[in-house]
Amino acid sequence: MEAVGNVTWRVPLPATSKRSPADVEEQYRVEVELADRLRSAPRDLRLGLYGALYDELFRRVPTHSQLTRKVSEAERAAAIALRMRMLGRFLVPDTVFLEIGAGDCSLTLAVSQRVRKCYALDVSREILSGVHDPKIETVLSDGCSVPIPQDAVTLAFSFQVMEHIHPDDAIEQLRNLFAVVAPGGSYFCVTPNRLNGPHDVSKFFDTVARGFHLKEYTVTELAKLFREVGFRRVEAYALVRGRSVRVPLGFVKLFEKGFGRLPANWRRRFGRKPIIHHVLSAGLRAIK
Repeated sequence: MEAVGNVTWRVPLPATSKRSPADVEEQYRVEVELADRLRSAPRDLRLGLYGALYDELFRRVPTHSQLTRKVSEAERAAAIALRMRMLGRFLVPDTVFLEIGAGDCSLTLAVSQRVRKCYALDVSREILSGVHDPKIETVLSDGCSVPIPQDAVTLAFSFQVMEHIHPDDAIEQLRNLFAVVAPGGSYFCVTPNRLNGPHDVSKFFDTVARGFHLKEYTVTELAKLFREVGFRRVEAYALVRGRSVRVPLGFVKLFEKGFGRLPANWRRRFGRKPIIHHVLSAGLRAIK
């Protein structure tokens, strides 16, 4: 992609933003530069770049929201409760749970109270080092690997992870994930929909993701990938008024087909409407 020079704002900063336009523009320039390096790197170099380039981003953009935004305990608890509502119907005492991109393991810790065993997988050894729970086994990944025994997991989960992975690495990770999911087990994936995106810093300047959302997907595209790696069935679930509701996958695909024909500015505008947002942000459960 071409380098970023002067930028044109497509969407203004929200009135509640505590960051200046100059700070956001600088993040955009730096993030696009680093993301392009990651996109173009050969695989043997790319796997070692994920952590290094994120470190460089935060070093060069000290005003980045992930560094400056303070999340209250109430906000953290609400986020965990939301994800537990997504997963609750699939958690039983005999579940073996895997969270991909577990971070500080706050979700995995909550799940561990309801299941037999948990694996918490992340690319950062440091972020996993503070987890001490006899039900949780922490697992270090290079971004593609899933070093867990074959057929060991009955429910895998990722939230806002897949969009950060290079498309080629995402396919490899899915294949590795498929191998560790037990027959009859499933993978529940939640990721932003590109049809009402982009959802990274590009949203203020572009019609497609150019930053560290290396690829944003539609539900239709994800369902196809899951079937290609071997999952036999895919289901869609929307979170409506705090409840996880199964939505016919065929309906979501048909809706995306029509919605995707709208101009980008219309898709972004109407894609924030609650009913449309619920459909586009549906989580997918791929069953082995």
